Amino acid sequence: MLASALLVFLCCFKGHAGSSPHFLQQPEDMVVLLGEEARLPCALGAYRGLVQWTKDGLALGGERDLPGWSRYWISGNSASGQHDLHIKPVELEDEASYECQASQAGLRSRPAQLHVMVPPEAPQVLGGPSVSLVAGVPGNLTCRSRGDARPAPELLWFRDGIRLDGTSFHQTTLKDKATGTVENTLFLTPSSHDDGATLICRARSQALPTGRDTAVTLSLQYPPMVTLSAEPQTVQEGEKVTFLCQATAQPPVTGYRWAKGGSPVLGARGPRLEVVADATFLTEPVSCEVSNAVGSANRSTALEVLYGPILQAKPKSVSVDVGKDASFSCVWRGNPLPRITWTRLGGSQVLSSGPTLRLPSVALEDAGDYVCRAEPRRTGLGGGKAQARLTVNAPPVVTAPYPAPAFLRGPARLQCVVFASPAPDSVVWSWDEGFLEAGSLGRFLVEAFPAPEVEGGQGPGLISVLHISGTQESDFTTGFNCSARNRLGEGRVQIHLGRRDLLPTVRIVAGAASAATSLLMVITGVVLCCWRHGSLSKQKNLVRIPGSSEGSSSRGPEEETGSSEDRGPIVHRDHSDLVLEEKEALETKDPTNGYYKVRGVSVSLSLGEAPGGGLFLPPPSPIGLPGTPTYYDFKPHLDLVPPCRLYRARAGYLTTPHPRAFTSYMKPTSFGPPDLSSGTPPFPYATLSPPSHQRLQTHV
Repeated sequence: MLASALLVFLCCFKGHAGSSPHFLQQPEDMVVLLGEEARLPCALGAYRGLVQWTKDGLALGGERDLPGWSRYWISGNSASGQHDLHIKPVELEDEASYECQASQAGLRSRPAQLHVMVPPEAPQVLGGPSVSLVAGVPGNLTCRSRGDARPAPELLWFRDGIRLDGTSFHQTTLKDKATGTVENTLFLTPSSHDDGATLICRARSQALPTGRDTAVTLSLQYPPMVTLSAEPQTVQEGEKVTFLCQATAQPPVTGYRWAKGGSPVLGARGPRLEVVADATFLTEPVSCEVSNAVGSANRSTALEVLYGPILQAKPKSVSVDVGKDASFSCVWRGNPLPRITWTRLGGSQVLSSGPTLRLPSVALEDAGDYVCRAEPRRTGLGGGKAQARLTVNAPPVVTAPYPAPAFLRGPARLQCVVFASPAPDSVVWSWDEGFLEAGSLGRFLVEAFPAPEVEGGQGPGLISVLHISGTQESDFTTGFNCSARNRLGEGRVQIHLGRRDLLPTVRIVAGAASAATSLLMVITGVVLCCWRHGSLSKQKNLVRIPGSSEGSSSRGPEEETGSSEDRGPIVHRDHSDLVLEEKEALETKDPTNGYYKVRGVSVSLSLGEAPGGGLFLPPPSPIGLPGTPTYYDFKPHLDLVPPCRLYRARAGYLTTPHPRAFTSYMKPTSFGPPDLSSGTPPFPYATLSPPSHQRLQTHV
């Protein structure tokens, strides 16, 4: 208890001893908004004297209502030492340093600085409230804050509540260090999607943390935004397609232009284009260009056109040496891509699939034509083929058809066919007596002709013909060689000439049979004629041919029936133009009254009729041995057998009354191209031509 009482005493003593005037509360720096109320506190203890406030060292007065300062006053209980300074409304001029002074006690408070804040005004956007920009072109928006805002405001850009970056801040300071103009520029490159967008510029500071906003609307001018479509997008070649070009633009669209593969489509002006699709639309897109006052925009699209195979690169014929590799290539295009196969011409076996055919180490039998065929996969449209020839370079291939037999001392022809690639340097005929490449040598003549083209790609063909004029015995026993040579080697063939001849036995038998038949017919005819015309021999008309002797007209009947050696061949023909009617023959008189004696020509059988109605005549044969009978077919002219008036051949007399009995052999002067068909005679013999009329002569 004693300790507690002592402590209370000390405290009371201390409080009594410290009762001198002092500040219980002093004013502090403060910030106040313009137009608001400012209160600067001041409290004194143990002081009952005068209290006053100073502003920047200027005393405001000791009265409580501070006359002369209408917006200033002092509040509080002076007895309790409370002397607070009030300012309302605060103005910019109130910004100063304030002190609370106890003049009688000589007390001064620490100075308190009053800061007056001026909220920023709503900023201004240059060009607002609607700003016109060009889409795609860099532009800027400037936000400016003016006035006496304290502190200087911060300018910010917002869009849809999101702060935008890319701004540039600029501030100017006046001479009195007061804040001047504050600007903030927003740099942007707008797009067409920004048309009608609202941007906000906000000015904020400590005086107004929420800030003040100014909105601006973007009005964009932009070139057309184009959308290009095709209906249908996938078509077959030959079908119609419609292209639609849609565009939005500010300002409005002023024109359309269509192009295909970069080339303008003439006559197309509007937003719609109709065409007939073909294969070129795959590689040449259709484009639509739309224009307005700001600019233009272009869009293009390619069609999916289905079409059949089209040949782009034909296979080329090749020529390679035997044993080397060969290759062909062909290029087809189509949509979808066609299936390409290679076959041999005329064959069905697929040798390769794809654009390239490779043939390693070719042989002679590989020569020929090869076909590159393109087939559509799923469209079923078209298809095609192309072919090329493989020529295999090899030694010549020499062949020879079987030669036609020839008569002794008659003409003959031998021929060989040469196929070679490269073409032969020479084709030579050789035999025991020598050799000949071209031209003539004695009895021999060589001619060459191009051979007809054959399948197999064996190279160009050549026919070499060896003509023999007047064959000899040695020609039928020796061999004739036809050889051809090129840079790769030599080929040859040997040919033997066959002999053509009539066997003696055949000639004898044929002659005997013909003679017997003719004799029988003559005897029968003579008997009938004599029985009907007894005086026929007196009325004969003698017919002479040029070259007969003078005495022949006076020969008697015995001379007319000379020996068989003098008789010519019997011509058994129907010559009604020379046969006299039976009655006229009996009454015929000599019109010259004996001055001219005309005798008829009778015919007796010499050799007889040949088989088939022809005759063997004795003149020498131009293609056989001397005296060999020549066979002439008279059968087409044997309409019937005359009953009588058969004529006998004598020296210088007409052997037959029919003009076709006179024949001759014409030796050919030139040779035509050979005929390779089997069985064809090597030379075309000349047809034996008849004289134009009967040759008659009278003898005086």
